[in-house]
Parts: sequence; C-alpha cells; structure tokens
Amino acid sequence: MSEKQVRVRFAPSPTGPLHMGGVRTALYNYLFAKKHNGTFVIRIEDTDQTRFVPGAQEYIMDALNWCGIMPTEGPGLGGDHGPYVQSQRKDMYRPYAEQLVENDKAYYAFDTADELTAMREQAKQMGMPNWQYNSVTRGSMKNSISLSSDEVQQRIDNGDPYVIRMKMPRNVDIRFEDEIRGWVVVNTNNLDDKVLFKSDGMPTYHLANIVDDHTMEISHVIRGEEWLPSAPLHVMLYDAFGWDCPKFAHLPLLLKPDGNGKLSKRDGDRLGFPVFPTNWKTSEGEIFPGYRENGYFPESFVNMLAFLGWNPGTTQEIFSLDELVSAFSLGRVSKAGAKFDPDKTKWFQQQYIRSTDNETLAKALSEILEDSYPIEQLTDVCRLMKERATFVKDIWTEGSFLLEFPESYDEKTVRKKWKENSGVLMQEWRDVFASINDFNPEGIERAFKSFLADKELGIGAVLPIFRLLLTGKGTGPSMFDISDFLGKEESLNRIDQGIEKLTELKAQ
Repeated sequence: MSEKQVRVRFAPSPTGPLHMGGVRTALYNYLFAKKHNGTFVIRIEDTDQTRFVPGAQEYIMDALNWCGIMPTEGPGLGGDHGPYVQSQRKDMYRPYAEQLVENDKAYYAFDTADELTAMREQAKQMGMPNWQYNSVTRGSMKNSISLSSDEVQQRIDNGDPYVIRMKMPRNVDIRFEDEIRGWVVVNTNNLDDKVLFKSDGMPTYHLANIVDDHTMEISHVIRGEEWLPSAPLHVMLYDAFGWDCPKFAHLPLLLKPDGNGKLSKRDGDRLGFPVFPTNWKTSEGEIFPGYRENGYFPESFVNMLAFLGWNPGTTQEIFSLDELVSAFSLGRVSKAGAKFDPDKTKWFQQQYIRSTDNETLAKALSEILEDSYPIEQLTDVCRLMKERATFVKDIWTEGSFLLEFPESYDEKTVRKKWKENSGVLMQEWRDVFASINDFNPEGIERAFKSFLADKELGIGAVLPIFRLLLTGKGTGPSMFDISDFLGKEESLNRIDQGIEKLTELKAQ
C-alpha cells in the first residue's frame, strides 16, 4: 500500500432495504480498511429524493451493526468530514458544477423533458434508436454551447430551468487501472454528456459522488460492478477538477443460484431464501424475511458473504472476522460473478452451531423457549443435539424429547422396525437395562452389546426400536448418551409406556 491514509466508503441509497449484495460491498470495504489500519466511512446518498423510503437509513445502520461491520465515520457516528448524508450537503455542490462550466468542462442545457423526448422519438424514426446527448448532437440542442452568451444569460436571469451537463470531449481514450479487473479503456465517443446538476438544485449521483469522495479524502472506491460503466465519467471528472483519482475496485455481481442473472430482491421470496440481512417491512405491511430472523448467526452470514467473490487461496473456509481481515486482499477477488448457494449458506451456519459453546447456545435456546427450562438442562440438550442442528431452534425441534415425553412415534420407523415380537424383545432388553449397575454411556453400551450377543441379533433389530421408545424418533444422537441423560428411572418409564402404546397401535 502507498503511504496515503486508507479511507474507504460504503455509499448506499436509502431507497429500500439493504440487499445482501450491498452488505458484501460494505464487508469488503470494512475488511480492506481494517487490513490497512484505515477508516471505513458510510455516506448516505439520497440525492434522488423521489425514491427515498422512510426507515431505510435506519435499516441500513441496524443491518451493518448486526453483521458486526459498523463504519467508524458516518451519520450518528461522528467524523471530521460530515455531513455524511448527501441531502445535508446540498449547498456545497453548485459551486463545483459552476466551476466546471467556467473551465469549459461542462455547460448549461435548457432542453425540456418534452423536447428531449421528441428528439429521441425523431431519432428513432430516422433509424437511430440509441440517440445520445453528446459531442455530435449538442450543437443542435438548447444549451450554452449552441446559444449565444447573451441568450444564455437572459434565460438564467428569467429563471428558465436548466441542468448542467458534462462536456465530454470527442474521441479521447479514458484509461484507468481497476484493482480487480486491470486496465480499463473506454473511448469518449461511446459516452454521452451526462447531467451533473439537476434543475431542482440537487446534484446527480455522478457529481455528488466525486465531490464527496474528494472532500472526504477517499483513497479507494470499492463498489459493485454495476458502477463500472460510470467509472470513465468519474475519471474524467477528477481530471476536470485537477484532483487525484482514488483507486477503483469493481466487485463481481452476485448471481442467482443457477447462475442465470443477477440475484434480485424478489428472487429470495420466489426461491425460498432471504436476500436481506434482517427483516424488512414495507409501508404496505409486506414482510421480506432476513437472515437474522431466520436464525442465522451474524458470523456465519458474514463468513458466507466473504466467499461470494473472494477466496483466501487455501482450503480454509471457516473464518472469524479477524481472520477475514488478515486474509483479505482485493487481488483475490474474482472478476466473474459469484453464484449464491442457499445450501452452502446453511452449511456455514451448521459449522458455527457446532463450534459455539453449549452454554451460549443454551442461553439463545432459553430465549426462544421463554425460560421454560433451567439453563443447565438446556446446556446438556445443546451438547447432545447441536451436531444435528442448523439453527438454534432446530435443537429444540429435534431434541425436545430430552425434556418432554414423546408425543408420538415416527410412523416410518414403526412401520419398518416394530415387528410382532418387538414388544417381547424390548421387555427382555428392559430387564437387562434395569439391572445395569454402571449406569453411564459406556456401561449402557457394554450391556447392550452383551444383550445382542446373547440373543444373536444384529444392532438393526434392536437399536431403532429402543430409540423409538425413548425418543419417538427414527434418528438422533447416541442412544447410550440419551439414556444416560434421561436417567434409568425415566428411561424405564418410557420403555414401559412405549411398549404398551406401540403394541396397541400395531394391534389396531
């Protein structure tokens, strides 16, 4: 890295909930800043007031906080480069736009929306469907290039609405090096004269973005691939102002699970997985699910996101946030789009469940169960069940039998395993079970194996129906651990009641 202080920014628009693609952009900025002892800034880009959604800014901050990747500068966070909401910086942009006009890098354009629509329609009829306001066409439009200076001044004095457009030069190659994609070259003949300042007194994204990044001393612009087409204009703007350009890095798209197109906000609803970090409720009351409310740990969500477009170059997949900071580099970010895999996302969550200590899981489970059981008991439940769980709630869904008598018996196992002589067989095993003196998992296992040997039976003839009687389920943790947890008295009670109920069930 150069000696220049690393300052990066995440600049979302408050037009709705924060998509997981936006969270990944924030994450990569966070990791890069931390890796280089830099500063991570959040700036709310709300220049498009027509698309502003109440509550969106608060949602963005809450989501980043849940993920554990909060910026160090931004609205409500402090910093020496504020305000950090663009609408609050409104008065500062016009002088910059006027400076470009004075330096012949931009111009006033008085064309109305109707006139622009008519020009596009006329061009379409002439076989030019992609008409652009550019160096070729600007001379035939109403602007400070085609009009006399007196007429321009008169229009301004009369209060005629106008925009300020970039004066894109003819046939110039714009070159810049992207930290992920290498050298990018675009000829200005392929670019139009973008509006920089709107008639309502607000800057467009392009001008505000450049002015803010410069005045906030941003060293690296790490953003989504969708902004790559805008980068040449931004490079030209830096040049027009005579400012040093930050380094650019354009991240790959997040793709749908089948790889066919960009992952959209509606895909999760359609395909059955969240695309937002936390629940989003629309003004109409519609709720879009989030990872937090679906039971994901923020650590597993962030770990999964990090791998959507980046890899460490090793076989390691489970990373703490600190480990991600140490391993992260833009050089290992892919150019190609990253396919989102819901199953892999669950796998990450499973790994975090398994590595979380039992008491922490028990506290989370206690909140779900509203303190129905002592933490000590729930801790043991988590110890036995977490290897088979994806979410904390699964521990109880699959393991409630440890604290509650089973309400039913797995139909498939009953049908396949409970034979005519099963009741008698289990009564014999019950008598052996009752006589075990060394009542612990190892002692129970020894007695069980001895019983099988005496009866000349395979494990499949006894263990499934033993499990059925104690748990009501067809699969689960070690029966010797379960028996030890339940204790001899409770286990015998369940065997007795289970034999009676299943015998009656089969007789019907």
